[in-house]
Amino acid sequence: MLSKKEKSAVWIQRNIDVFSCPHCQSDMTLKENKTLVCHNNHSFDLAKQGYMNMLTHQVNSMYDQSLFEARKKVIDAMLYEQMYEEILRHLPTEKASINVLDTGCGEGTHLQKLKDFYTGEMAAAGIDIAKEGILAAAKNYSEIMWIVGDLAKSPFASNSFDVILNILSPANYDEFKRLLKPNGKVIKIVPQSGYLKELREQFYAQSEKEAYSNDKTVARFKESFPHVDTLRVTATKKISTELVPLLAHMTPMGWHQEQKMDDVKLTEITIDVEILIGTL
Repeated sequence: MLSKKEKSAVWIQRNIDVFSCPHCQSDMTLKENKTLVCHNNHSFDLAKQGYMNMLTHQVNSMYDQSLFEARKKVIDAMLYEQMYEEILRHLPTEKASINVLDTGCGEGTHLQKLKDFYTGEMAAAGIDIAKEGILAAAKNYSEIMWIVGDLAKSPFASNSFDVILNILSPANYDEFKRLLKPNGKVIKIVPQSGYLKELREQFYAQSEKEAYSNDKTVARFKESFPHVDTLRVTATKKISTELVPLLAHMTPMGWHQEQKMDDVKLTEITIDVEILIGTL
């Protein structure tokens, strides 16, 4: 049985063409199934957990292990099922295999769900600046390439991906355009006005934060891509008592509240997102 590190090496070797050095942008090779090396001898080692740290500079992340553990449990409850169904309808099906990159993937559960549900072959990679998230991803999911990295200095080659996912996460549109294959798609998910409204009502009742808009984010996306399709997914789901504090913990709403998260009482939660699909 292969170790996590060995399994990761297999996937990286199989998809070595998608990588380029984040320092000098030259091609990379995998040496001894454990180290990515470029022509200028910049190198990155596979961790024993099966991920690759390809950051070129030190970063500080506000996200810790407990947040990613909470996020995994909430996402595993399939609150985002309708969102997955719509994303899957827009993934290419005419190719034998597609390359998919999830940017800001966190602990990787969204990407793993989509890979599981996709009916074709998918070579998937997830990148996040938070090492704790990628560590959790590599621990739980072994057939995806997990990369600690910064999109401002990304370790991927131009024209490498059929689909770039950007789910409830900051974006770098110039980099997305560089990484897309011809006729590729960027699929960005942004919260809409009803997203987690039951939680917001408890934390921000009678304040301006009880309601919000992502109109500026949507407008910027439309400015960045000449062809954009949009659709909205709204679903109200039952939520178990034990998931409520985890849901609060994984969102910025729960980070700086005097009200204890354990005191939040919900029986249902609304997932309300807009799916933006951009092509060049």
